[in-house]
Amino acid sequence: MSLTGKRIGIAFTGSFCTYEKGFHELEKLSDEGAIIQPIFSTIAASSNNRFGKAEDFLNRAKEITGQTPIHTIEGAEPIGPKKLLDILVILPCTGNTLAKLANGITDSPVLMAAKAHLRNNRPLLISLSTNDALGMNMKNIGLLMNAKNIYFIPFGQDDPEGKPNSLISSTGLLIPSLEAALEGRQLQPVLCKE
Repeated sequence: MSLTGKRIGIAFTGSFCTYEKGFHELEKLSDEGAIIQPIFSTIAASSNNRFGKAEDFLNRAKEITGQTPIHTIEGAEPIGPKKLLDILVILPCTGNTLAKLANGITDSPVLMAAKAHLRNNRPLLISLSTNDALGMNMKNIGLLMNAKNIYFIPFGQDDPEGKPNSLISSTGLLIPSLEAALEGRQLQPVLCKE
């Protein structure tokens, strides 16, 4: 499947340790000819941390995509009524965002983007990155795996000994996962080694 001209939203939440891989995948999508709209959660758009400065993350997303990142709830709301995206990817999707999505809470630009996008019966792709996936968030993963139009980038344990409840998606499978979700199917196997 060609991604040329596909309108793809890439939504960043916390889990800043995954951003480098995420930006690498953004570059690949851009090279494929996709039209990419970056979206940042409030925390992602404002937090400086050991992995970088918020301003640098926003600027890098704009450099790669040519689009100004959406970073307010008001900015994300038109995604639904204007049918702005063919697919939305939450990359990374933290446990906090996952739990709120599973329970219908819309209190960030990323969650508003997801809610607005899903109303159009278009695919939402989740790239997990959470330390409590095999703990408190397992039920939310189950709920979302069985929800209409929601798909996952295959995921696995990133550190079974040190962080036994942690799961992370294999970011390198973004493009095949996107292609599958655009065809209405889950890329398999969904469980993989990170």
